[in-house]
Amino acid sequence: MTADPAAATRPRNRKQLIVEAAGRVFSERGYHTASMEKIAAGVGITAAALYRHFPNKYALFAECAGLMADRLVAALDEVPSGATLTDVLTAVTRVTVAHRASGGVYRWEARYLNHEDRRDLRAKFGQVVGRVDEAVQREYSLPDERLRAMAALGAIGSITMHHTSIAQRRTEEVLLAAALRVAATDPAAARSGARSVELLAQPVPHTRRAEILAAAIPLFARDGFASVTNGQIAEAVGLAPSALYRHYPGKVDILAAACLQAAGLLARGVDQSLHGVAGPHEAVVALAGTYVAYSFEHTALNSVAEAELAGLPADLRRPLVLAQREHIAVWEQQLRLARPELDPRQARMLVHAGFGVVVEAGRGLRWQDSQAHRDAVTALVVGALGL
Repeated sequence: MTADPAAATRPRNRKQLIVEAAGRVFSERGYHTASMEKIAAGVGITAAALYRHFPNKYALFAECAGLMADRLVAALDEVPSGATLTDVLTAVTRVTVAHRASGGVYRWEARYLNHEDRRDLRAKFGQVVGRVDEAVQREYSLPDERLRAMAALGAIGSITMHHTSIAQRRTEEVLLAAALRVAATDPAAARSGARSVELLAQPVPHTRRAEILAAAIPLFARDGFASVTNGQIAEAVGLAPSALYRHYPGKVDILAAACLQAAGLLARGVDQSLHGVAGPHEAVVALAGTYVAYSFEHTALNSVAEAELAGLPADLRRPLVLAQREHIAVWEQQLRLARPELDPRQARMLVHAGFGVVVEAGRGLRWQDSQAHRDAVTALVVGALGL
């Protein structure tokens, strides 16, 4: 019998290669715009060959979503019990940086997992948080140990959500230092003298178009853009699905309007917060307080804008990406004035680390909005930035 030449050259780790390629595509494009064809191209195979390993896109996605958690659990299993916080966070940082291109799937895209897979993913990350929590408790006698552990992991995990690039060793050093500072921050320390941040409220919908947008945002946030139908949106405002087209050409235009609304609210909040600040240190603290206030006050809107931006068509995405870059540039400029030893890329990486702190600390607090929670998270962000 003649051997199959294709089988002879087929790599034994093809399934692993597929999962790696899929993680990169899901992280970059989001679940709903990632295609099996694009993933297959990343491995150099046909989509038909891909289906020999995974029956559908969801099965492949579920495998990717849990992969970073599996890697983190495995890395921490190799760290001796009772190890220092530095050793624990070093293990987490190395794995996360090594797999930054494919490791961000869990952060926003986990909404597309079914109940059972989401529960399993939550349990895996619970192990990681628990291990970091133990190390934080051993190192520091401060309140809110679990919150600080989650925030430290958020600083590290932020590397999966952007493309700022510096040498891998330096990246690890910057993120590890930020995470250690977060773990050492007393969230109650800044509460007494914290500057209150007041943002413009989300616009009250006075038109049918605005009502549609207001109804769609929580649906997108809860179930993900790809899972929400025009019928669900229409039902939420008491319209027939066909009536939506009088106000928006398509569902993607509703998503673009949500992202534009988020960018506008945040930009106005930044302008307001920087008015009258005395110097760069105060400016960075004001920016942190504003971003935290925005994230707590507009949680659903922010999660939609962060999670779904990559899935917009290029013409709709471009102005939003420019607005995002401009927002980060403001942070970067003020942070470098406050910390002149930082170069632009290091500063940008720390800004993203601060955003990561907000995401994970906010989740840890279940986004329950109160001044105490806002102040605690702001203090953790400022700690991550090294101020």
